[in-house]
Amino acid sequence: MSHEAHVLVVDDEAAQREMLVYNIEAEGYRTSRAENGEDALVAVAEDPPDVIVLDWMMPRLSGIEVCRRLKVKPETRDIPVIMLSARSEEVDKVRGLETGADDYVVKPYSVTELMARLRAQLRRVRPATVGQLLTYDDIVLDSETHRVTRGEDSIKLGPTEFRLLSTFMEKPGRVWSRDQLLDRVWGRDVYVDTRTVDVHVGRLRKALTKAGGGDPVRTVRGAGYALG
Repeated sequence: MSHEAHVLVVDDEAAQREMLVYNIEAEGYRTSRAENGEDALVAVAEDPPDVIVLDWMMPRLSGIEVCRRLKVKPETRDIPVIMLSARSEEVDKVRGLETGADDYVVKPYSVTELMARLRAQLRRVRPATVGQLLTYDDIVLDSETHRVTRGEDSIKLGPTEFRLLSTFMEKPGRVWSRDQLLDRVWGRDVYVDTRTVDVHVGRLRKALTKAGGGDPVRTVRGAGYALG
């Protein structure tokens, strides 16, 4: 399932890469890995991650160059990049941040510190994956306890409707196509017909309006669905 946050780890040193993957997966996140800059760009295009942990020093295409290329493209610009570097000089740190890196961790670093930085970036882009309360108008979703309330009423949702709602509530107003919803809610390896999305959106609407209250989910003709 792709409702967990997805982290791409890019490092040319196998031992370092596996250590990072091990620790990130222990936090309950999904990972993918790349061992050089070219592979990283391909991986991002094929399966866009929520956050990228990127090593600075790599042969051929450096982390700085990978970061620069990702940050100039509108479709990858908003993916947070945490740069890992053995260089502690201030000037390098500034250079790293100037190319658009969102955070910068100097080696040797503590795993605890890196995980805290990772969670901070995820809180920005995927709040539901780090156990936060999401609110929209009178709807409150608690991603930790999987409870949803609207006003005074408790809303009963199946797991798929819950993931749909948390996707909508992370980015209110954003229009999601059926394909994007399939990727985010069902996972890209699962074969599901796009009509399935419509069925589950219908169930979600029914559950949300059961106790009265307007339908917060908007159908955008020819495009998909949006919250509000």
